[in-house]
Amino acid sequence: MEKTFKFYTITYGCRVNQYETQAIREWWQSLGGTEIDDPAEADVVLVDSCAVTAQAVSDARQMTRKIGRLNPQARIFAAGCASSAEPADFALPGVAAVIPQKDKFVLLRGHPLDMTDFTVPEEGRPRFAPFSISSFRRARPVVKVQDGCSQGCAYCIIPLTRGPARSRSVDDILAETRRLLEAGYREIMISGVNLRQFHADGQDGRNFWTLLRRMDAEFSPEWQGRARFRLSSLDPAQVTDEACLETLEGCRMVCPHLHLSLQSGSMAVLHRMGRSPYSPQSVAEAVEKMRRFWPVMGLGADILMGFPGETEEETEETLDMLRALPMTYAHVFPYSERPGTRAAALKQLPKKVRQQHAARVRALMAEKHARFLEEQLAQPVMRVAFDSADARHGNNEWYADCRMEDDVAARRGDHELVCAQPVRVEGNLIIVRPAGEETLTTHPSGE
Repeated sequence: MEKTFKFYTITYGCRVNQYETQAIREWWQSLGGTEIDDPAEADVVLVDSCAVTAQAVSDARQMTRKIGRLNPQARIFAAGCASSAEPADFALPGVAAVIPQKDKFVLLRGHPLDMTDFTVPEEGRPRFAPFSISSFRRARPVVKVQDGCSQGCAYCIIPLTRGPARSRSVDDILAETRRLLEAGYREIMISGVNLRQFHADGQDGRNFWTLLRRMDAEFSPEWQGRARFRLSSLDPAQVTDEACLETLEGCRMVCPHLHLSLQSGSMAVLHRMGRSPYSPQSVAEAVEKMRRFWPVMGLGADILMGFPGETEEETEETLDMLRALPMTYAHVFPYSERPGTRAAALKQLPKKVRQQHAARVRALMAEKHARFLEEQLAQPVMRVAFDSADARHGNNEWYADCRMEDDVAARRGDHELVCAQPVRVEGNLIIVRPAGEETLTTHPSGE
């Protein structure tokens, strides 16, 4: 007899974490679980944590403690990267198990009310954890193609929590993508921890660009104009490869939008960080070449300011890089030392200085983002993927936030791309109105 239960999930951090939470959600639902929005009423709670910054760890720890006090009867599973990096911080009242990231998949193996053994012997650990999804809580689902990282950047804790790079089989990637398209999703994020290190065996999986070409060839005959792929964060060294340019120009379903893990515009800082071989100049040259087939493109970046030893001159080098590139937004973080990383042993800049460096970059990027939104008003039409069936908010192909002008239905179907005309900019939003029922058959660049 099915043992029914109520569960609550909260996820911190990256899209890969969101994907893994979704896989656990679907497993629990298959066992008779019902997801609820109030942790006080839940029998089971999953806190899927992040360890990229000290603040991320603190947020997850505080939430775990709060839920334990609010609902002492619940079985709380503290999982994810923070539980790997600082497990003692999550050994709190109400926590049934602290599950490191490498063993998170064990939650797919049993009933959450009955599980008592959460250990996984090394010989029983799969090469690629068997997370898999058929739906998503949001309208734009993630397909995870890669996990882990072998780069070993001086500041990054991810190799310590997620382990070395591993790649998913191409067959599994294609099957999951098809499931999501057939379920009605129309924008799919192709994601991994380090897509540059995707190297599946055979099946056109030699590297990420061959994978993307395979996906486009597989799905574009049926789905071009009706659905699209968006790429998650890329190592800048990936885009300086000619294979990148050839692939992006040839693919018919990829959004004209890239998000680059730039981190710094100073070669000296990049060297101290232990980053992969790229330079701001090589990235600028690659982006300029993309403009021949993406005359309009969204370009975002992750920027890490205040790395140990960062000088005023090095800060200006980052600002100069961002001024020169056609950036449309950036995620800017002050450096946060993480335990066990090489950078944690270096002499640290004062916290105030790190925040000041980050604030200068944020101010520049706020100006560039505002200018980009105003330029978007010149587009005759854009295709918006809205967040849910009755939401008015979504993103266009260039990753600009859009909102429908009024309560006119935003959709023609569950998750259909909607033709919209830009009307005006309000704050960080492009206000749009429906542009009719024309078929979406043009290249995502708007050509």
